[in-house]
Amino acid sequence: MTKKIIYFVLTIGILMSWSSCRKDFDFEPSSGNLGFSKDTIYLDTIFSNIGSSTYNLKVYNRSDDDISIPTVRLSQGESSNYRLNVDGLPGKEFENVELLANDSLFIFVETTADIQTLALNSLEFLYTDAIEFDSGNQLQKVELVTLIKDAVFIYPNRDNTTGIVETLTFDVDGDGTDDETTLQGRFLEDDELTFTNEKPYVIYGYAAVDQGDVLTVEAGARVHFHANSGLLVTNNASLKVNGALSTDQETLENEVIFEGDRLEPLFEDIPGQWGTIWLYNGSIDNDIDYATIKNGTVGILSEGNFNATQDKLTITNSQIYNSSNFGILGRATSITAENVVINASGQSSFAGTLGGKYNFTHCTIANYWNNSFRQFPAVFLNNYVTDENNLDQGIDLIEANFNNCIIFGNDNPEIGFDNITSHDFNFKFTNCLIRFQDTSGNFSSDDNYLISNTELYDDCVFNSNPDFESPFENKLRIGADSAANGEASDVFIIASDILGATRTSPADLGAYKSTIFVED
Repeated sequence: MTKKIIYFVLTIGILMSWSSCRKDFDFEPSSGNLGFSKDTIYLDTIFSNIGSSTYNLKVYNRSDDDISIPTVRLSQGESSNYRLNVDGLPGKEFENVELLANDSLFIFVETTADIQTLALNSLEFLYTDAIEFDSGNQLQKVELVTLIKDAVFIYPNRDNTTGIVETLTFDVDGDGTDDETTLQGRFLEDDELTFTNEKPYVIYGYAAVDQGDVLTVEAGARVHFHANSGLLVTNNASLKVNGALSTDQETLENEVIFEGDRLEPLFEDIPGQWGTIWLYNGSIDNDIDYATIKNGTVGILSEGNFNATQDKLTITNSQIYNSSNFGILGRATSITAENVVINASGQSSFAGTLGGKYNFTHCTIANYWNNSFRQFPAVFLNNYVTDENNLDQGIDLIEANFNNCIIFGNDNPEIGFDNITSHDFNFKFTNCLIRFQDTSGNFSSDDNYLISNTELYDDCVFNSNPDFESPFENKLRIGADSAANGEASDVFIIASDILGATRTSPADLGAYKSTIFVED
């Protein structure tokens, strides 16, 4: 054996002997002096039988000794509706959890609970438990608290054998025959056609209003959508949202609210959590009053029927926020909007495409979007579509009138047009505050942007500060220094603003009467 080999063997032996004698690999029992990142974990609000988000707890060993925690368990044991994951291992009770000196470990917590098994006939129930560390004199606890809400759940059927989820079948193209679609969902039954404010509604897939039916949503109702879900109103069916003015603008207690089904604060302003309110081609006489629609992909998608005697959609005193694509998307349709606020859309806050008929009065159409780059302005109008043969198919834009509106955002310009001359393209902005500045002359050859043309832009104000309260937080009230103050046309004044304040001449532009902001 060479000297190098002998030296190597002796070195390894010495190292192994030394490491086997190290005291810091001997774990002592926990002495009840653990530290925690929080003493109570609030899992926020969840719906009955819908799992919570995952919350974490950090456990610290601030001593100079390696310790072993004899037990880490839920107080209610295996019957608990909470679930733990301790250092990567799932369960409800763990033994001899080792923690090195001056080190820490993560515990992750989730819950799913059925409110009916916890508190019969309760609409809300505060569910609690605790994580216990050790026992006896060494016992330490971290409390767990969750508010569970009861709800009305609407979801499509699933075949128990194949696992296939029910999809909608209805007259898609208006030829009188039903067509199969890939949209998961089901039609509402007769006894489901009134949404009340007694319980929230949680919808999986698309809740569809069948031909000839009317879905009525009463004041104060709360409608929550799961991912890829929404409302769909089909041929000769209608949607009536009958919200009312709320005295408390924080809770919006009388308004109807449409949003996602994740109630944790983290999801409060996340766009694209659900699909859309889809007013399908052939639906009629849809009315929305005092509603807040937020965090969808498209707030409202209205299609077809632009020649209908009565506008397909009338929306008043409503707010649409945080749409990952469009706030309101019209396709060859007819919309009347009054006292409507739209903000924070991944593309346009309002897009009237494939022609149609649109009338917006005292609306605030803003787009302060900061989640990604957007290609479209706050307001976009178009009168054609390019088909699969690369041919432009035009549809007349009969009218698109914006009266006493504010059209603004964090981009320039915030109006955009795309038209072919073979079909009508009629629009007009009257007494509006608009963000449009063409300092480089990019739009000088397009007559649609000729702001000196009073047939298109009558008594409008451009690029002056609207003095919004906090536009990136969807607070679009205007202040005392707003360029919109006193600029409204008396011809188009609506008596009250979106908050019920009386308008007097000279009135302010947009959905809100100006106010003096109070400093926090």
